[in-house]
Amino acid sequence: MFKQLLFILLPLASVAQTVNGDHELLWEISGNGLESSSYLFGSFHSNDKRLFNLSDSTFLALDQAEMIVLETDIFSLFDEWDTRVSSVQMKYDNEGQPYVSDSEASVTHYGDEDGMPQFLDAFFEQYCFNADKKFFPLESVDFQLNLFSDMEFPDFRRVRFESFLLDQDDMLNMYLKGDIYQLDDMLRSSLAIYPKGYDVLITDRNLDMASGIDSLLQAGNMVFCAVGAGHLASGAGLINLLRSKGYTMRKVTATFSENPTEARTEVFSKRKYQYDNDSLGLHVRFFGKPKVVMDEYSEAELKLVYRDFGQGNSFEVEVYPRLEDIGLEELASTYIASPEQSPARKVILDNGGEAYEGLADSYPEGLYWARVIMNEESFVVIKAYGGNKFMNSNRAQRFFEEVWFD
Repeated sequence: MFKQLLFILLPLASVAQTVNGDHELLWEISGNGLESSSYLFGSFHSNDKRLFNLSDSTFLALDQAEMIVLETDIFSLFDEWDTRVSSVQMKYDNEGQPYVSDSEASVTHYGDEDGMPQFLDAFFEQYCFNADKKFFPLESVDFQLNLFSDMEFPDFRRVRFESFLLDQDDMLNMYLKGDIYQLDDMLRSSLAIYPKGYDVLITDRNLDMASGIDSLLQAGNMVFCAVGAGHLASGAGLINLLRSKGYTMRKVTATFSENPTEARTEVFSKRKYQYDNDSLGLHVRFFGKPKVVMDEYSEAELKLVYRDFGQGNSFEVEVYPRLEDIGLEELASTYIASPEQSPARKVILDNGGEAYEGLADSYPEGLYWARVIMNEESFVVIKAYGGNKFMNSNRAQRFFEEVWFD
């Protein structure tokens, strides 16, 4: 089967497609005792939609992999990291209906609302869990967050003038061409302001990443490994480091079919993750695997959090034990901190049950949409919020419908 996979990864002349022989983002890893090939992919930390036009072979390698390996477990930050750069301001019409007057896409640390929900690396992690594959992070989140604390103070005398002219768009455009060696030159130039900055952020980490990848491969895992494309090239890049460990590294020619391939369709079909809690009789369909938060200082029995890091959207579910003699309306008045101009309202659910929902405003979320439902033992507070476009849409209400009791 694996020999057949390698054949499929070669360009197929019979299919209408574009071939880019200079594209260097996907590399096959073979040899050194491996029974099947694995793949190393150079990623880019953005949610720009152009990034998701992956080559046919990249989608196939991703689909066939048994394990997805990334730099770190970005989902572990779901309970503490909101990537929105600015907050949303709401206004109210004559009937008290809230709306966002600013129609511009809100900006996040990984792009904006006009991009994909997740940035590219997080999309791979989302797919991994939705497709029920194994996951492994090469670095801890704490390690990545502390990287810049190891950097020396910038020395402006070291920087070349042309590096001041580089920006994220320059890097992105070079990445889209698939030129990892030119990208490496740009990265070196942009980091020149920091003494040993390139070594701290790239070279030193490459050594540890290569060792981690080697261990996973020798354990028999069929891997799709995605790391920042800046880690691939140069003499101390992952391609050469893995070669030095005995692996054969082959650039996979990039082909882009005119119509979606079966693998591409399969990858993009993994859009939901269903969380089931039988003891509570609770079911939630998220867009990916949520983080389960157990806080001993909170009255909640359970808290689930999922975020779209690219667009800056958040989806939360909090479960509380039901309070005696307190009805749904009173619960809503307590747990939905509605602005005076727009109080929460009762809605009838498709199953005939009742809920209260509306706009709320509290710390640290800011403005968010909320719904409260309950059964005999518990009640649930559902929250959804994001940027300008999200808050003006019905996406929060659509998520509310994905939460139900038995």
